[in-house]
Amino acid sequence: MMPLSQHPNLADHVGNPLAPAPQMTGQERSVLNSLRMAAMGCRVAARTDLFEACALLTVEGEDAKRTFVDTFVRCLSATLNKRIKWHSPGVTETSFDEAWVMRCLTSIWEEDNSSLTFLLTSRVPLADRRYIGFLLGRISEQFPRN
Repeated sequence: MMPLSQHPNLADHVGNPLAPAPQMTGQERSVLNSLRMAAMGCRVAARTDLFEACALLTVEGEDAKRTFVDTFVRCLSATLNKRIKWHSPGVTETSFDEAWVMRCLTSIWEEDNSSLTFLLTSRVPLADRRYIGFLLGRISEQFPRN
């Protein structure tokens, strides 16, 4: 298995946390900024247990987008057992964590299950992969790629 640091879409971010985003479209940049906004709001919110959060996510419509994004952002740090680096909305640089999330979403939009599996396996503990994958899938549905 290829180390995460050698993955072609993430290699620029290893050792350079402020590397520009690799060929991000305007729509993808909008998704990233939505995640960043949620991260800003979730910094003061209580942490959420991933299993319980996914069990409660049955919302639809406009509330779904906010709920899935907020839940993902609130759970990701605990799942990866590290603080996630989110830049402020509008910043052109991306952190390694942001690039990883966006590559996961791109893999879903492109129906590239092999890359998604690789990305999840490289960072997410086995017990949480299903839930993080679920949240990423729901987020990708809320921000359909044109």
